[in-house]
Amino acid sequence: MEITPGKLLSKINSPADLKAYSKEDMQQVTDELRQYIIDVVSVYGGHFGASLGVVELSVALHYVFNTPYDQLVWDVGHQSYGHKILTGRRDNFPTNRKKGGLSGFPKRSESEYDTFGVGHSSTSISAALGMAMASHYKGETNRQHIAVIGDGAMTAGMAFEAMNHAGIEKSNVIIILNDNCMSIDPNVGALKEYLTDITTSHTYNKVKDDVWNLLGKLPVGKDFSRTMATKLTDGLKGMVSSSSNLFEALKLRYFGPIDGHNVAKLIETLQDLKDIPGPKLLHIKTIKGKGYELAEKDQTKWHAPGLFDKVTGEIAKKIYEVKQPPKYQDVFGHTIIELAEKNDKIMGVTPAMPSGCSLKFMMEAMPNRAFDVGICEQHAVTLSAGMATQGLRVFCNIYSSFMQRAYDMVVHDVAIQKLPVIFCLDRAGLVGEDGPTHHGCYDIAYMRSIPHMIVSAPMNEGELRNLMYTAQLEKNQLPFSIRYPRGEGTMPEWRTEMKEIKIGTGRKLKDGEEIAILSFGHPGNFAAEAIRDVKREGLDPAHYDMRFAKPLDEEMLHQVFEKYNKIITVEDGTVVGGFGSAILEFMNANGYKADVKIMGIPDRLVEHGTPKQLYDEIGIDANGIANMLRSFVEKKVMV
Repeated sequence: MEITPGKLLSKINSPADLKAYSKEDMQQVTDELRQYIIDVVSVYGGHFGASLGVVELSVALHYVFNTPYDQLVWDVGHQSYGHKILTGRRDNFPTNRKKGGLSGFPKRSESEYDTFGVGHSSTSISAALGMAMASHYKGETNRQHIAVIGDGAMTAGMAFEAMNHAGIEKSNVIIILNDNCMSIDPNVGALKEYLTDITTSHTYNKVKDDVWNLLGKLPVGKDFSRTMATKLTDGLKGMVSSSSNLFEALKLRYFGPIDGHNVAKLIETLQDLKDIPGPKLLHIKTIKGKGYELAEKDQTKWHAPGLFDKVTGEIAKKIYEVKQPPKYQDVFGHTIIELAEKNDKIMGVTPAMPSGCSLKFMMEAMPNRAFDVGICEQHAVTLSAGMATQGLRVFCNIYSSFMQRAYDMVVHDVAIQKLPVIFCLDRAGLVGEDGPTHHGCYDIAYMRSIPHMIVSAPMNEGELRNLMYTAQLEKNQLPFSIRYPRGEGTMPEWRTEMKEIKIGTGRKLKDGEEIAILSFGHPGNFAAEAIRDVKREGLDPAHYDMRFAKPLDEEMLHQVFEKYNKIITVEDGTVVGGFGSAILEFMNANGYKADVKIMGIPDRLVEHGTPKQLYDEIGIDANGIANMLRSFVEKKVMV
């Protein structure tokens, strides 16, 4: 489907083309840019509300600054669609998040305008400061460095670490705080309340703006006048208001808040800020989903809605002929409530992902026992550890790729102290269109390497329920990791009775001849399908669902290695140090000889695409496993 950009936007292939228009034209450019994003995302999918909220900012930044010489860093980056369209990728924008197409996030290899690769939150200030310090060192004193960060991402400790450092540097850094009270879900915490106070208490900033504007117009010289303005406003702080103390205490010049949807005001303000040396923070107020009424009203739903009718707002739904299995995340969300109703020690914690991980159900049903702590993975883990010291059974639910941000806390605060925190790692494996920043490739390997850690994965929804039930039992006093993928499972009738699983035990799903498949987690379903496919060819492999990568079911493995000399391991984690490696370690330690093939995510970055496309690409879907089984037979014939 061909989507045509507006009259002005159709002629903008770079920021230089944007600058060729007058400042008065920028309102039409923003209108056309917003409509183009709506048109494309409604048909092709992608993140939605975040980019609509920064359309005016995207236009203003590229209009005022000399990008890419002036370096622009977007935090998280899911709001960068307008930026991409204005920097030469307009015609390719419909390929966004498609296999082989544009990335859904800024990516250095994609464009010189993408100065820093992002995907996880709260990195922008550190990155921009690093760039600014390098420019200062090289004598590039006229070069600007801009970090655009949301109020949700600002809750992370890394952002405060970066601001603390930025305040003592002389480098040219502009931090733009995009304040919309949202991440994916509504923001939480004291910072949200503080920013609200700033927004509703304009006295100090109005006085500061008035003084600044007045002295800037005096004939004695702009630089001298604004130096005087700085001294005057510093003196006014104690007299008028303390609303900006948080940022100015970190020695960041604070400006705002201003309307982030007034493109003329943004341009004027950014032009002024260019002339002020050193670190600065501009606070803008925006609305996530701005310009699309439904997205403004329900910002969580319209974060990434999928395909939709842009006129009616009806979101496309999959059409099923039979009842479908639920998403693993929803099984988690409903099961933790069932468990908590019977065990008053159970608590739930998530870092800003209550909808994504479905802890929202418990937050609604038991608000005093389920907590969204904001984008603070490290805090989420250590908070859970603190609760565990008092005898509580905490389910700490974090996406696999985000758990990487809290690895030290898992080791230091949980494992070393042998605290029974239960880590539910959502989005394990290849997540699809979000690409390498969000794939959950490494948790098997990094969790397996930690002493005292139990590492498990369910093959289906029933097994997830059983593992959750097992983990919360009082007799289990070790940290417990349960990983499961994004999307649907395999069991339409998933509310099975929960049963204890003996830790470190697998299950034999099928006996066989000559070849054995050892699977870990959801890919066991791919293996089962492959076994059905090759059965008509006379192949009869055995299949074992191991359930635990640590501790391994050694009794079962002895039986496997004593019977089979051809073994395939299957996992949706990295092949380096993962489940397959654990099997090789067992084989070596026990003196067995066998031909073992490890199937998993290869030791390279897997780009974006649908999960089906990506599992086919790396060869661990049913067809890939079937081909591996056939290769064993061909190898035998050749011998």
